[in-house]
This record gives sequence, structure tokens and C-alpha cells, in this order.
Amino acid sequence: MKGVYDLNLPYKLIISGSGSLELKANIQESLTGRKRLFRLFPVSFEEFLQYHTEYKYEDRLPEFLAVEGEHVRFLLEEYLQFGGYPRIVTEARLDEKKLLMDEIFHSYLEKDIVYLLKVDRPEIFVHLIRLLAVHSGKLVNYSHLASSLGIAVRTLKKYLWYAENTFIIQMVTPFYRNIKKEITKSPTVYFVDLGLRNFALGRFGNLVAVSENGFAFQNFVFNLLQEKADKLGGRLHSWRTKERAEVDFVLEKVDEVIPIGIKYASLKKISILRSMRTFIEKYQPKSAWVVNLSLDTTSELNHTKIHFIPYFKLLFSGSS
Repeated sequence: MKGVYDLNLPYKLIISGSGSLELKANIQESLTGRKRLFRLFPVSFEEFLQYHTEYKYEDRLPEFLAVEGEHVRFLLEEYLQFGGYPRIVTEARLDEKKLLMDEIFHSYLEKDIVYLLKVDRPEIFVHLIRLLAVHSGKLVNYSHLASSLGIAVRTLKKYLWYAENTFIIQMVTPFYRNIKKEITKSPTVYFVDLGLRNFALGRFGNLVAVSENGFAFQNFVFNLLQEKADKLGGRLHSWRTKERAEVDFVLEKVDEVIPIGIKYASLKKISILRSMRTFIEKYQPKSAWVVNLSLDTTSELNHTKIHFIPYFKLLFSGSS
């Protein structure tokens, strides 16, 4: 590629691959100063809404969200079930969606994991992905997970690195300032695509229990927040103490931290959980968020403004 670039042809070359590892494996010479890397995520919820409304609200999506609450909720449930891989989004038939996701999963396994990364026990890797799907949104216990898989912790961490660098999962590190009080080093795992997470769970298109949708919603909000954090130049963390006080996310910016709680519910009134109160008392942030399905209001606790934010407001830059 370096040689082609140095020919100074009047063209721009776009080189695609399922993950950065593939590009690194096949481009041996340095392209420093000659390349620009783009990370392509699955179809976002905003793009998903635009597609399913035939782009009628392309310039006025907030208006659609405000007046079509029931329809939006239906589309949210579909997105939580099937995720955002483009071919899955555009396919209407459930049986075909399942076949497509099966193909995506096994193609990833055969191409990236077996062929490219030379994992000699792919069944262990598959089992890991399934266990991570079960534990998405929860702390990873390296010792317990390695024991369940029958592998060494060192091998487990290598497999987790593979999964993250092939864009299957993202690991969220803990936020802490007092190492004696808070659990450190154990990350929380989320999936880049909800459809693949549900497929690994054996629940693709079949999330039934409220708790199942709740964990999917938390993962969904994580993806929205991650996009926002990238734009703000911030970082997302989890937070949990040994006393089991827990806040889903902490958005760490240069000049402030924002604790964020997730509630898969149409809240009717202000309710501040004890763990959120604990974080506010400890760190005294300027603001806190409670992301939920519908409630849009602001409260205050110990000089901290607590914003109850409907999830769809995270789609727009002004929500921060």
C-alpha cells in the first residue's frame, strides 16, 4: 500500500476490514502520515429511526420523537432485540434475520478468530462470548470467568483483548479516587451490537422478561453515551464500592464528572436511588443524569442538579 500511495495517483484508496487487526496483519509497512483510520459502528438508533420512517423526519427528528411516542417505543424495542448491523436492519423477515445473524457470527469466528488470530480452541472463545453476553453490564471477575472456561487468567485476558479489538465488546474501566474503598481493575463489559449480544444469549428476537430488556437498554444507553463521550473528549467509567453502592456510568470530562443512572422505566416522578446519593455526597458533582424512557425534569440534591433525561434526548448534542 505504501508503494501505491507513493505513486501519487489522483485517487483516494478506501481499505476495509472487519477489524483493525486485519489491517495490521496485512499492511506490513508503516503508513504513518499516509493514512486516516475510520471506525465504523453499527447503524445508530438515530439512523435506524430515519430508515424506518423513510427519512420523512430527516431534519425534524425531535418533532417525530415528541408526537409519536408509541411508535418510537415500538422501534426502540425492535432495536433492542435485533441491534444495528445494516443487513439485519433492512431485512423484514424474522427467520431471515436469524439466518443472517448466524452467518455474521460464524463468519467472524472463522475469519477473524480462527484464520487471522490463530485461536486453536474456538469453542472456548465462543463460550466466552456467550458468558460475556450473560454478564453484560456487570463486573468481570477474571478468576471466576477463567475457571468457568477452564483456561488461565492470562489466556482469558488475551481473548478479551481479541474480542475488544475486533469490535465485539467494549470494556469500561472503574472510576475511583480512593483505592481502598472502591473495587478497581475489574472492568464492566458491554457489546458493540445488541443483536450479536442477544444472539450469543440465544435470545435474538426473543427478549421477553423486563429484566432482559432492562440489561439490553443499559447496553443501548452505553452506546449512546460512548458516542457522546467521544464527541466531548470525555471517558466513560463504571462505579461501585465495596459497600455495593453502584452507579451505572460516570462520564469523566476535563473539568467535571457526571454520574449517570439508567432506568428502563417510564418514570412518573422524581426518584433518586441511594447509590446516586452516595456518589453525590462523596464527589459533589455539578450535575447528575438519570436516563429513562420518558421523564424530563430537573431536581437538586446538595447543590447537584439532577437531570432526568429521556433516552432519545441523548441523540442530540444539546442534551449535555
